Amino acid sequence: MPRPKMPRRICGKPHTNCFKPNAIPLSELETVTIGLDEFEAMRLVDHQGMQQLQAAEVMGVSRQTLANLVKRARAKTTACLVEGKALVFESEE
Repeated sequence: MPRPKMPRRICGKPHTNCFKPNAIPLSELETVTIGLDEFEAMRLVDHQGMQQLQAAEVMGVSRQTLANLVKRARAKTTACLVEGKALVFESEE
């Protein structure tokens, strides 16, 4: 059985629930879901320019966990941009 997921501090939320190509209805697009923890990791590192260690402390995770989150978020975002998919943000529980 996998270890339970540790709670992560999330301060920044997406301003919308999805990001998609223009002029194509969401119902016609393949979607990729990005978790709020992945969004927050990418926001802190790529948008705010924090070092990974500092961002990990802000989120309350290890540096390696933060690096994994950023890597997954970048891969999902890149796939959406290159392949014309919709990026859907996970909603709060």
